[in-house]
Amino acid sequence: MTAPLNPPPPPHDHSAHQIWQAPPAGAPMAGAPEEDGPGMKTEAREGAVIAVLTAVCGALLGLLWWRLAPHVPLVGDQSGNTWVVYLKDSEGEQAVGVDGTFTLLALAFGAMSGLAAFLWRRRGGVPLVVGLALGALLGSLLAWRLGVWLGPTSDVIAHARAVGKGVTFPAPLRLGAKAALLSWPFAAVLVHLGLTALFGPRDPEPQQPGEAPLTPAP
Repeated sequence: MTAPLNPPPPPHDHSAHQIWQAPPAGAPMAGAPEEDGPGMKTEAREGAVIAVLTAVCGALLGLLWWRLAPHVPLVGDQSGNTWVVYLKDSEGEQAVGVDGTFTLLALAFGAMSGLAAFLWRRRGGVPLVVGLALGALLGSLLAWRLGVWLGPTSDVIAHARAVGKGVTFPAPLRLGAKAALLSWPFAAVLVHLGLTALFGPRDPEPQQPGEAPLTPAP
């Protein structure tokens, strides 16, 4: 009796099947982009909302600056038909106080707006920071122009004629140090970035190849 000539079947090799085996349910597909954040369009929309809301708050800053800033006293004098206006106290520091009041108020508004933006969206993002800085700058400009408009008239000669010779009257509300306009955006961005770095969500650490995913303990 002779042995069969047919060779035995080769052993089953499951390596190919293991390579092309479908991933378990819920696992990300290889090469598929992972979802990370709300998306650029949503972030841009949120940045625009932050910019508008922050800029509108400039009206409140202008109102507070007008009410809290010290008055610079002026006095008018008449010589014939000519009026001359001069400072009542040439060594006074009221003009410095006007700039200082605006700067302190702007820093406070910057801290509050940075905190509000962080509490509204903790993930942060470049569009949100840009919108916050732009809105704060626009709010500072609005506050400056509104405070000047609400303050005394800029026509000091007419004001001196109206109150009379030798009568003290307040000077127009002016912002001598234009760099104070940057106080609000600087404080807002600094506070927001600081809070995001300290209390913002952390990105998961990348896993090494072949490392099993970490699962929370039951």
